[in-house]
Amino acid sequence: MIEEVREYYDKEAEREWERLGKPYSNIEFLTTINMINKYFKKDGKILDIGCGPGRYSIELLKMGYKVSLLDISQNELDIAKKKINHIGLKAENYYCQSALELSSFEDESFDGVLLMGPLYHLHYEEEREKVLREVYRILKHDGIALITYINTWGCLKAAVSEFPEVFNDKLHFDRYLKGNLKFSKDESFTATFFTSPHLAIDEVKQCNFKIVSYGGAESFLSGLNIQMENLYRYAPELYDNFVQAAIECCELPQYRDSTEHINIIVTK
Repeated sequence: MIEEVREYYDKEAEREWERLGKPYSNIEFLTTINMINKYFKKDGKILDIGCGPGRYSIELLKMGYKVSLLDISQNELDIAKKKINHIGLKAENYYCQSALELSSFEDESFDGVLLMGPLYHLHYEEEREKVLREVYRILKHDGIALITYINTWGCLKAAVSEFPEVFNDKLHFDRYLKGNLKFSKDESFTATFFTSPHLAIDEVKQCNFKIVSYGGAESFLSGLNIQMENLYRYAPELYDNFVQAAIECCELPQYRDSTEHINIIVTK
């Protein structure tokens, strides 16, 4: 399964860079940056696990952090390095490896960790637990990590415009509400794992992390892809107003459980 995921991201590396710059996905990016600003220390060493083409790493470097990038895809890392060099910044290290391969990092060696993406692709609980326990090990005692899951409850909303045909079988509604869904590369964009917020939080807690907060990356705008594209195109000032409000509301309980991605802030 790891090779399937690597192959997908190698092939889609450029598209991954473009994705977070689009009007709807940019909401996810901005709410996440806001949570980093709110909860992370203002300096220190960060490991970005599942960094992709480096959008978050670049922002962290701009903020003055010492950043190391880790991704399963060499093509993604190549794009990240090119983008970082182009703007005159320098990362500490680049690691092309799986999130399951963290044993070479020393205990308590990072002030902060981003784990955004790898848990989307691990079907087996023991593999996700291995990654989480390794993140716990390499995080300093008072460090902060941001851990992201794809949320089945939020995916129900997105499904209306993105993949409604799946729900010809009404049993799928119950499956999405229960969480812990495993999809093959033929059923999703590649091998994927989706779950519900309470199951994700329970999994993180079982690996000894303390939950600081969590937020919904798309906030109250979750599932409104077409509408936000239209606002961006035809009423940019309104678009900006809605995005700013979404950033400010992303941790409110009435919104955070119904978004496509949940960002869990944890500490040791």
